Amino acid sequence: MNVDLIIAGAGPAGLFAAIQAAENNINKNILILEKNHSAGKKLLISGSGQCNLTHAGDISNFFDHYGNNFNFLLGPLYTFDNKMLMQFFKNRGLKFRKARGGKIFPDSNKASDILDVLIKECNKKNIKINYNEEVKKVNYNNNSNKFEITTSNNYYSSKFFLLTTGGKSFPKTGSTGDGFEIAADLGHKIIEPRPALAPVIIKNYKFKMLSGISLRNKEISLFRDNNLLKSWSGDLLLTHRGLSGPGIINYSRYIRSGDIIKVKLLNYNKNELENNLIKKIEREGKLNLLNLLIKYPLAQRLIEKILEIAKIDGSINAAHLNKKERKEIIEHFSSLEFKVKELAGFHQSMVTKGGIDLKEINPQNMESRIINNFFAAGEVLDIDGDTGGYNLQAAFSTAYLAGIEISERLKR
Repeated sequence: MNVDLIIAGAGPAGLFAAIQAAENNINKNILILEKNHSAGKKLLISGSGQCNLTHAGDISNFFDHYGNNFNFLLGPLYTFDNKMLMQFFKNRGLKFRKARGGKIFPDSNKASDILDVLIKECNKKNIKINYNEEVKKVNYNNNSNKFEITTSNNYYSSKFFLLTTGGKSFPKTGSTGDGFEIAADLGHKIIEPRPALAPVIIKNYKFKMLSGISLRNKEISLFRDNNLLKSWSGDLLLTHRGLSGPGIINYSRYIRSGDIIKVKLLNYNKNELENNLIKKIEREGKLNLLNLLIKYPLAQRLIEKILEIAKIDGSINAAHLNKKERKEIIEHFSSLEFKVKELAGFHQSMVTKGGIDLKEINPQNMESRIINNFFAAGEVLDIDGDTGGYNLQAAFSTAYLAGIEISERLKR
């Protein structure tokens, strides 16, 4: 069967690109192939089912939230920004609310409302979606200048092919990395896919019983081979296996097995903390050590655990603390150390780091630099953003560029 445009993947990028491509091309045959029995399975679980669509900040501030590949998104985000994305849905009856930190959610708190709008628009534009049809192989025929697509059920040919199959995160939603294999077969380099926006599992973790304790706005440092790689501040959460929270998952793209994470628990450098602790002991040395230390803004259970790890008796009079023990406490409070065992797997990571090498994609229209009329958008590209709506915005913005470029070519 010959069609005008085939899109692999009925997630937000695929649906939105199809809508743009169909603009003023109502008589063109646009087909989306989806391996699942329904569209947008990952979209429906985004933001815990509420769909954090985008962020309320100025678009110029978005680029700090995409790691080292932010330059690629300059064109897509400025061409189709967060205000334009929200307006698209507002024009179709949705209202939005701004949550803590600037996150934008549909007023209904239902991700299904976002998906419903996309599906309705596809129906209006006669875009066909074939469900339970997984793309198995894609070849480019140089003689016919068409893509030959083999699926689990059928064979298709098309002049235009758009890949929007997502990454490998949350594989139960169908994101199993199929698109990486398709792109590689078409000659593209694939940057190794890795979990991103993922919790970190810690080796010989000693804080399992403290799961649920959060640490607000702490200075966090990442070391590899005794060299400081990066420092930042953020909120983190102790879990039953390691560390989570935005201060960890937003930077998990940089973290590797064997790295050392150090957390500064208090807003003192070591000398300041030592002087402060000595003064406390001079004033209140009759208190037992634990009662003295809980005057610092830290959870008592955390302080108790640190004393246990340091093998220091918290019931002694603070005045009896010797110099070695004092140094031990200062070291833990100033630089609590965790050795990374690994990142949590794709089943827990929100997005995928890695994917189609961005050097091989034109950022102005999402077309391959290797094969004409082959486009890619969304998470199948080597793009990963922070939490807060940045990943969905990137998916919609890249899809928009691909869609409008294909729309123009379909008219020719």
